[in-house]
Amino acid sequence: MLSHDKTELLRSFLGTLPEAVASRLARAVEMDRLLDGSALPHNVILEGLRPSLRDGEVHQRTPTPLRLFCRPFEDLLVNTVRKEKQRGRIARAYVVPVWNWVSKTLLPEEAASYGADVRKLVLQRKLDEAVMRAEPFWPLAAEAIRGAVASNMHSARIALGGDLAVADAEEMAILLKSGTAICAVQALLPKPTSALTEDLLHGLRHIYDHVIVTDMDAGPFISVVAMRRLAKPWEALKLALMITRQSQDTLLSSTDMGLAGDILLVDMEDSRNAILAARHPVFDADALVAELAKFTEISSAIVKEVEILRRGKWGQRLLKDRAAVGAAMDGFMERAPKEIAAALPSHKAGFTGGPRVPDFTHPVDPERVERAMRYAKILSGTKLLAVPGSFGAKHQDALDDAAHVLRSYNEDLLKELRTADGERRTIVEQQYRIAGDLTALVFDESEAEFFHRRAKAAMSQAAA
Repeated sequence: MLSHDKTELLRSFLGTLPEAVASRLARAVEMDRLLDGSALPHNVILEGLRPSLRDGEVHQRTPTPLRLFCRPFEDLLVNTVRKEKQRGRIARAYVVPVWNWVSKTLLPEEAASYGADVRKLVLQRKLDEAVMRAEPFWPLAAEAIRGAVASNMHSARIALGGDLAVADAEEMAILLKSGTAICAVQALLPKPTSALTEDLLHGLRHIYDHVIVTDMDAGPFISVVAMRRLAKPWEALKLALMITRQSQDTLLSSTDMGLAGDILLVDMEDSRNAILAARHPVFDADALVAELAKFTEISSAIVKEVEILRRGKWGQRLLKDRAAVGAAMDGFMERAPKEIAAALPSHKAGFTGGPRVPDFTHPVDPERVERAMRYAKILSGTKLLAVPGSFGAKHQDALDDAAHVLRSYNEDLLKELRTADGERRTIVEQQYRIAGDLTALVFDESEAEFFHRRAKAAMSQAAA
């Protein structure tokens, strides 16, 4: 038994392994567990490897009984547990409790037989047969879960740990009952499928038509599973539009087939919340730009796929979210030029409060420089996102103001590079490096390169 410190050290090390190495090690550990090996701390190793393993490579992992049990709903798994149930998302945290409930309480004999058969087939390298063995177990598990919840909700809450876990278990059951059809979707759309072609779309429609004959509840999840396997998730809305024969969000959003759109809107709102949570002046610029990119990509794509009306439910949500994000980003745009100017030391010329001019007698303030770089990254990273993000005018104003500040400062810097010496020159060269970094962000690399060429010429002149 490893001590707590050694366990944490092992997890930390395993989480840094390259993906290919982590994948091979995970398969070896899982095979050892199937052989009932006891020398290795299997769970600790697998938990430590998880950060290095991509979700997209789950099928390359050893098909253990638990992993095959999850196959029908694996595309719905998410790492976060929400405060309330969202259809189309199942928390990973509830998978093991549900599996233990099914395998130890609801179907102990059937689960033991299923597990033994799967382990035997995997050890014999008969992986396809292992998957086939799981198929008849899925509907058995589905009916057991549904029956247990319907007959004694209180007992289900206790067994699983609460209402959210029960709700996720019920959704697992929906996918498990139609597990073979879900596998057909997964085979049709390997991750990541670059585009939903007409042939693929008709293939999904065929699977949908088959599913609703046996379980109407599973129908909407065909588009959800497809969405999670497409490089452009919003293309899954094409299936909903085909099935409902609608083009407007007012009608589509009120049907079960609008589930994929609801999930996309929640994904978009997650990015909105992350943007609104960013606080001045300390924030992660790269993360903020990434969330804004997600937000604008989803919002623009939904509008492209579906005819969004202002009076529709989706239309109202889009308008509200865009306004909130635009207002938040306006605040960053208003502050960016001021923070950039504050990082470059200056003072008022003359004795009567004249214009501000560069100050080459004091070194820069590292905290101000760090803030300026964050705001400059926001300006740079949102050049293509400002218009779809509803802050295009403010972004252009901020760019113009920041550009004016830098051009004026850079000209004075170049003059000083020709003449400054001693301690003053050290300060000037420090400010030159900072101004160059800001120039590359606010303008572009070509402008920064031109500035650096002029600076080298000025320094050569000073040396001569």
